[in-house]
Amino acid sequence: MKGNLFQQLIEYFQTNAGYLWELFLNHLLMSVYGVLFAAIIGIPIGIIIARYSKLSGAMITIANIIQTVPVIAMLAILMLGMGLGMNTVIFTVFLYALLPIIKNTYTGITGVDKNIIDAGKGMGMTRNQILRMIELPLSLSVIIGGLRIALVVAIGVVAVGSFIGAPTLGDIIIRGTNATDGTLFILAGALPIVVIVVIVDILLRILEKRLDPSNRKTIQSS
Repeated sequence: MKGNLFQQLIEYFQTNAGYLWELFLNHLLMSVYGVLFAAIIGIPIGIIIARYSKLSGAMITIANIIQTVPVIAMLAILMLGMGLGMNTVIFTVFLYALLPIIKNTYTGITGVDKNIIDAGKGMGMTRNQILRMIELPLSLSVIIGGLRIALVVAIGVVAVGSFIGAPTLGDIIIRGTNATDGTLFILAGALPIVVIVVIVDILLRILEKRLDPSNRKTIQSS
């Protein structure tokens, strides 16, 4: 089997293309939904704690504590209240995605040059205008970096979601671990997960670099 593993892997992908594609989409969508919900909550929290720095320590500590809980334990805890399936996995992703999003939003906002903010105040801008027109545009690349990290984490979290009945690529990996010689199944499940991670990482890195103010200045000057 070892000598023909690559050929058998190709045959498995061809034979089960529809099934694999469905799991691939489920895996990707659960990751994206969880991170999207985390962004809706996490970015405003990051902005608030950037304005009120006394809150930053407590909020980031809470998000850090969530990260220390093993994924399988978090899924088991949430399963008791939310049941089996995709919703529990998405909520778990939401919790694990909060830290990088909150932290990067906070870092991005607080890292904006104070001289630029003072110039905006001198022009008569309100606090909200400074946020919309100065702080958010200049910190956007850092925020996108947080979303990138959150998505990579989410893809790994979703893979574990198969243990509570969510249809993910982890299903195939679990089948492989339960088989006598499950290398084929483990690779068939793991490789698409790697593909998702690589695609997400590359696309968001490109977006992050394009939104970086220093890179935009370089492009404009050239």
